[in-house]
Amino acid sequence: MKVLHVDTRPDWRGGQSQVLLLLQGLCARGHRAELLVMEGTPLAERARAAGIVLHAQPARLWPLAGPRTIRRLIATSGFEVVHAHDPHGLTAAWLARAFRMAALIAHRRIAAPLHGSPVALARYRAARRLIAVSQLVADKLIGSGMNAERVAVVYDGVRVPDLVGAEARGQARRTWGVSSDEILLGYVAHLVPGKNHEALLRALPVMLAQRPGCRLIFAGDGPRRRELEELARSLKIESRVIFAGFVEEVAQVYRALDVFLFPALEEGLGSSLLEAMAHGVPCVAAASGAVPEVIENGRDGILISVGAAGEFEAGLVRTWAEWADFRDAARLGKAARARVERSFSDSVMVESTLRVYQSAL
Repeated sequence: MKVLHVDTRPDWRGGQSQVLLLLQGLCARGHRAELLVMEGTPLAERARAAGIVLHAQPARLWPLAGPRTIRRLIATSGFEVVHAHDPHGLTAAWLARAFRMAALIAHRRIAAPLHGSPVALARYRAARRLIAVSQLVADKLIGSGMNAERVAVVYDGVRVPDLVGAEARGQARRTWGVSSDEILLGYVAHLVPGKNHEALLRALPVMLAQRPGCRLIFAGDGPRRRELEELARSLKIESRVIFAGFVEEVAQVYRALDVFLFPALEEGLGSSLLEAMAHGVPCVAAASGAVPEVIENGRDGILISVGAAGEFEAGLVRTWAEWADFRDAARLGKAARARVERSFSDSVMVESTLRVYQSAL
């Protein structure tokens, strides 16, 4: 199968990680999968390093060059499928009239209804299939007027790493200056509104009163960093919070953690949550967005309600107090890893995507 992937995001987020995993999985299975992307983006650099065939355009030329390149590549290379991974990529494919020459696939990652003019919605209606990263996202698409028969749920996938030994774990913890007798809590997410970092900071003083030897690491950067650092200072917990910024080798964070916290609100799925589970890290998450599709409360993680203001913080403190030791946490981590192996591995994601392509053709 010949598939052209289109992604225009300038940064590296969970969606771009999924694009790269999908490209690698398709190529490993003998399919021809190539990527059209803006030059100089993290995805372009990582895909090139991975040996993916790349078609890169300067960002300033994209509005015209993007659609032209898509038309040319379909005409000259015979791509059967054009898979647009973000709205701007979908716009370029739509302007190129890719849907008249190939099966157009549109990926949707956010749990929000489609908005815009009839022309803007026409991009999605032109797609032969809409891939939603969760049932929640699929329901939003259908509620926005998309044909339910064209909407398919394909959950994100992650690579399940080897279990971490004591030496590798110790090395990872030393990277962040965390000793063996400290309890390291962590959250991997961009520092942007909606990720709810502040809930963890507000809960931390009470958690420290219960267990003084705990620390919190935020891996990720973004416009809210200064605001969150100021909140940590005002709560007098700045010495217990690590603002790691963007971490190139984010597996080093997961290897170091004792507990992963996921307070995000209305997530379409949550790539970092899946990564933590794949590493066997016990997870405590907000019962919001599509997270209940990933975690079964009490079996492979802990879900905390977020219906009222402060409810997540209170639930986190209560959970923390109930963990007299970490034997139950270890059980949850083991079950979480097994859950990812069954339903959220990169292999499951690639095979599910291939089935969508085949149904579209």
